[in-house]
Amino acid sequence: MLSATLAAIRPLDGAAMAAARSLQDRLTKPAGSLGVLEELSVRLAGLAGACPPPVPQPATVAVFAGDHGVHAQGVTPWPQEVTAQMVANFLDGGAVINAFARQTGASLTVVDVGVATPLKPVRGLVAKNVRRGTRDFTVEPALTRAEAVAAVEVGIGVAGDLVDRGENLLVTGDMGIANTTPAAALIAAFTGADPAEATGRGTGVDDDTYAHKTSVVRAGLDLHRPDPADPLGVLAAVGGLEHAALTGLILGAAAARVPVLLDGVIAVSAALVAAALAPDAIGAMIAGHRSVEPGASAGLRHLGLEPLLDLGLRLGEGTGAMLAVPIVAGAVRVLHDVATFDSAGVSEK
Repeated sequence: MLSATLAAIRPLDGAAMAAARSLQDRLTKPAGSLGVLEELSVRLAGLAGACPPPVPQPATVAVFAGDHGVHAQGVTPWPQEVTAQMVANFLDGGAVINAFARQTGASLTVVDVGVATPLKPVRGLVAKNVRRGTRDFTVEPALTRAEAVAAVEVGIGVAGDLVDRGENLLVTGDMGIANTTPAAALIAAFTGADPAEATGRGTGVDDDTYAHKTSVVRAGLDLHRPDPADPLGVLAAVGGLEHAALTGLILGAAAARVPVLLDGVIAVSAALVAAALAPDAIGAMIAGHRSVEPGASAGLRHLGLEPLLDLGLRLGEGTGAMLAVPIVAGAVRVLHDVATFDSAGVSEK
């Protein structure tokens, strides 16, 4: 599945992008007056291979949940059991992402790809557990290569199912206590950033825990010496199961020519893996917001993506990206609904 998906990812369509730029210049507005939304609409035309591209609605957020062996190193004060408890909260509709999805009119899919606590089968839960949490990457690789591939393919499968049911915009979501620690390790590995630049405070740890967390990231990188030329090797060494599944979601969206809205630092770390596997996958990526986690900005710079929003968020779950859904839809709606100078009988300068 992974090989076939990578083979299906192609560059953006230049002719469709040129047509979108030409159309933007003929709409009843000053050229360039919609700022970054104009280039976003052009890029989405290139992704779809059509001008105008389909309006990216409906949207759906896929929340992948997993646990982490590195939690044993004391990188967060939150107990690991919170991962499973928050999965239940998502399914009950009580989390922030549920509220934002309702406001936006988006659907939500919750996927257990690596939760340590066995979860009871309940309506709405997609059970795709690859293993009960990762191993401690300061001691051994977090995943075997086969486990990493299996988790990536979970994400590819979810993307395919969502696209098949008619979703036109995929939003990345995540849940996993301690998951900002492997995210920092992945970002440092792919961007070359120092662990101190890639590591943030996650759930809001104090200074001592933050310093310790940074040292844990550094220790894992020193132990494994991950090679960014081997993306799956990096993912297996220091990544998480939800990071791997999000990598697959991004790749699956790119292969289907459907845009994917990146949330915060977890999604950005997964996007780096996806881009290393298939550079053209970047064409499907939209940075929904800038997380306050420093690694997110380092990763976005490496990908060449500018976030649509900067609200000081660091929650995860897909919350920041979900707030950007109407902006993405609006960027494309302009190409469908706004009159040209000729059709409206409006004089140009």
